[in-house]
Amino acid sequence: MKIFPAIDLIDKKAVRLFKGDYAQMTVYNENPMDVMRDFISSGAKQAHIVDLEGALKGGTPNYEVIRDLASTGMFLEVGGGIRSETVIEKYLSVGVKRLILGTIAVTDEDFLKSAVKNFGTAIAVGVDIKDGFVAIKGWTEKSNFTAVDFCKKLQDIGVQTVISTDISKDGAMQGSNHALYETLKKEVSINLIASGGVSSIEDITALKNAGLYGAIVGKAYYTGAVDLKKAIEVADAD
Repeated sequence: MKIFPAIDLIDKKAVRLFKGDYAQMTVYNENPMDVMRDFISSGAKQAHIVDLEGALKGGTPNYEVIRDLASTGMFLEVGGGIRSETVIEKYLSVGVKRLILGTIAVTDEDFLKSAVKNFGTAIAVGVDIKDGFVAIKGWTEKSNFTAVDFCKKLQDIGVQTVISTDISKDGAMQGSNHALYETLKKEVSINLIASGGVSSIEDITALKNAGLYGAIVGKAYYTGAVDLKKAIEVADAD
């Protein structure tokens, strides 16, 4: 299983939100490049980057930071505000390897199909779950899709990677929603990356045993609850 340490960006700083609430933000580092260097020294081979301002308002307000992070050669998947093929091309041109579509994947099926056709495995979809339904617009609204139904639809369209977040667990340090991921694994065969609440080595072990493709480690890294080097070792173990 792959470990994706996370950097969430607001105002070019590394931050974390509590349960997706923009009013409950903690700044962990003024310089995201320092965080990326620590990821690399801990043995990380990939990282998960979210432009939270882009997710809420659209656009690429933290583009320069992401460009610099990509220059390290790390495999980056990036989400937040990616709502046009121009933006996808802009990120790919500076070395970002995978783009995560959020709101637009729910609201514009034609765009999603076009992106998958034109960019293939470089396109992933973020399935953010609130009370069993897919949330959109920076987690501020709920769609009419259940998580399972939407993931089945994505699989039919040809999406190969899904980042699934249980918003109620995000930043809460209460463990990840293993039952949710086990259910999704039974229903679809796409690569599932677990996000939200991964707060211990036990979580990493359980997700690995459930057969997930990857797990995102966010707040637990910043608070020291999870040692990144250890998490990577556990995820890599046969």
